[in-house]
Amino acid sequence: MGTDTDRIQKRVTLKAPLERVWKAVSDSSRFGEWFGVAFEGPFVAGKAVRGKIVPTKADPEIARTQEPYAGAPFDCIVDRIEPMTLFSFRWHPFAIDPSVDYSKEPTTLVTFQLEPVPGGTQLTITESGFDSIPVSRRAKAFQMNDQGWTGQMNLIEKYLATHAS
Repeated sequence: MGTDTDRIQKRVTLKAPLERVWKAVSDSSRFGEWFGVAFEGPFVAGKAVRGKIVPTKADPEIARTQEPYAGAPFDCIVDRIEPMTLFSFRWHPFAIDPSVDYSKEPTTLVTFQLEPVPGGTQLTITESGFDSIPVSRRAKAFQMNDQGWTGQMNLIEKYLATHAS
């Protein structure tokens, strides 16, 4: 899927019914299993949710690459929850340096759009707002998140293939 400087978009058809994919993206504990985050609470529209990075349970090889970040904070603000259709949150992209205070920076918006298609569910993940990120880290955040979303598409696919509910 093409990108420009402000947004990343990835699309995949998952061989799973809409309900299963919806639960995997909108339930904080299921989301955390494949994404690699242990959240402190549920996703609630308009509310911040805090978590810590943990290795994904969907792929041991990727889990090893996440290990150096284990325990790092993961904060986001849930934007919208439209059952079976759309889940979105705001976060500070590629905010991994513990010595930097990212709280004054603008956030990007991440949306998960779901659509039933023959043979499963089409998932489109879009992250937008990179043009408002400080120039000093914009290109790196974009590059790392572009790679990261490609990896996360693989993780949700593996998660759904190995988890029945």
